[in-house]
Amino acid sequence: MSTQTLAQPAASPAAAPETTPITGAVATLQALVAEGVDTIFGYPGGAIIPIYDALYDFQPELNHVLVRHEQGGIHAAQGYARSSGRVGVALATSGPGATNLVTGLADAMIDSTPLVCITGQVFAHLLGTDAFQETDIINITTPVTKWNYQVTRAEEIPEALAKAFYIARSGRPGPVLVDITKNAQMQTFDAPAYERCTHIRSYRPAPVVRKEYIEQAAALINSAKRPFILWGQGVVLGKAEQEFKEFVEKSGIPAAWTILGVGALATGHPLNVGMLGMHGNYGPNVLTNECDVLIAIGMRFDDRVTGRLDKYAKQAQVVHLDIDPTEIDKNVKTTVPVWGDCKETLPLLTALIERREHPEWLARFNDYNAQEVDAVIREELFPTSEELTMGEVMQQLNEITGGEAVIVSDVGQHQMIACRYALQNQSRSHVTSGGLGTMGFALPAAIGAKFGAPHRPVVAVIGDGGVQMTIQELGTIMQTGVDVKIIILNNEFLGMVRQWQELFHQRRYSFVDIQSPDYVAVAAGYRIAGQRVDARADLRPTLEKMLAHPGSFLLEVMVTKENNIFPMVPQGCSVAEIRLR
Repeated sequence: MSTQTLAQPAASPAAAPETTPITGAVATLQALVAEGVDTIFGYPGGAIIPIYDALYDFQPELNHVLVRHEQGGIHAAQGYARSSGRVGVALATSGPGATNLVTGLADAMIDSTPLVCITGQVFAHLLGTDAFQETDIINITTPVTKWNYQVTRAEEIPEALAKAFYIARSGRPGPVLVDITKNAQMQTFDAPAYERCTHIRSYRPAPVVRKEYIEQAAALINSAKRPFILWGQGVVLGKAEQEFKEFVEKSGIPAAWTILGVGALATGHPLNVGMLGMHGNYGPNVLTNECDVLIAIGMRFDDRVTGRLDKYAKQAQVVHLDIDPTEIDKNVKTTVPVWGDCKETLPLLTALIERREHPEWLARFNDYNAQEVDAVIREELFPTSEELTMGEVMQQLNEITGGEAVIVSDVGQHQMIACRYALQNQSRSHVTSGGLGTMGFALPAAIGAKFGAPHRPVVAVIGDGGVQMTIQELGTIMQTGVDVKIIILNNEFLGMVRQWQELFHQRRYSFVDIQSPDYVAVAAGYRIAGQRVDARADLRPTLEKMLAHPGSFLLEVMVTKENNIFPMVPQGCSVAEIRLR
């Protein structure tokens, strides 16, 4: 992304806009207000003090959430963006404050989450001198941002932030970082009225839709005998859920989802055949290698979805709809590329396809599902053993919430359980770290998700490993009073690593036996209610108690220690080689 300044048309003195003398710090906050920001997640420090000083006068217009670590701040901003569909905003100081954002930036970049991160920086005349808390955050974050820019003069701030928000939210969304030197925050300048950015000469957020490719795609779909739809988060990001539903229902084609696409079509829909990928459902994986036309919508053929590329859907003709042309042919060779925003391309395609049903083909998916129920699902959701399972916790949660809660999961075995079994009746109902797989994501992301969707229940589902990485954000919950329900599924292991060590490393359990504190006591220290459950008879009543509790609640559930997540596509295998056990 070019960092060049936008060329502005010359104006006569009579037409010059009215200006107001303000500081760069005030200009920064005025830009946030003009962009519709209502919540900021941040942590103050020396190089960003002028912005925080100005923020004192912007309350309650801008609600600042004081996190306990900058990584928690950016994950909270991600959760806010994912649950609300708006741009998340995080503030941090220079040096370690800025570098603590890097994991969240990388996470947001790979998961296409719109963020604007504003970092303080040392005075401009100190740049390059190794001043106290100086880091070259621009070069550090270039690989993990959609765009970044360093401001050294106050006059640059309005335009830089206007570009930042436009780039973050347009096209394929992503994170942007604006680094503002301390002198730029303190300088006074005559600021014109803020103008939102709607165009950058060197940046094309969405490609031109080519009607001839729409026609070719429709012809392939209409001639298909065994078509199969794979959809991803692009449907959600494009706000194209209704258009997608109309396409699926008119075509009658079975459809399966990536973990970030879940919820775009209700999990109970008759044409929703389940989850793709390494721990996805049996039928969608096996039948990927038997379909004759594969229609990919807003997904990027990640390795966790494809398994071995040289054995992936080689028999199929591939139609790929995506807003990002660089994803076309990147991993899987496309027969017909359909560039563009699926909000625009799906209705065009739907208009050209025939209304059809595929009962015999759909029955194949149902047959495989029945096998999976017998081999895996029944025992996971309704176990006959004395020990509790992660799956039965999700099943009980589904029954109580009716699939209306926002589920925020961390990374590991519990994540796959939440993805596989959580009911999702509406879009933006599951927030998780998909491409980067960031442990510690869920607790701060759940805080942000609740601020982004304040009228929906938010439940964080976390493992005993991941929760210890960002457990200090319980302090953010304590101070803000935000209502987040926290379920820790404690199997006393780093479970996913242990599973791989069991299956592929002769049960050599190397440093995966993790000890935990008394989580209920820790929560009590933060004035958060909590309870521990290790008996089946107590599970349902305690879940109901948690959800009815007025405020945050931490529930630790002791689950079986060595349960594995199946089905599973072993690394180096094709999706058709998925194991049920």
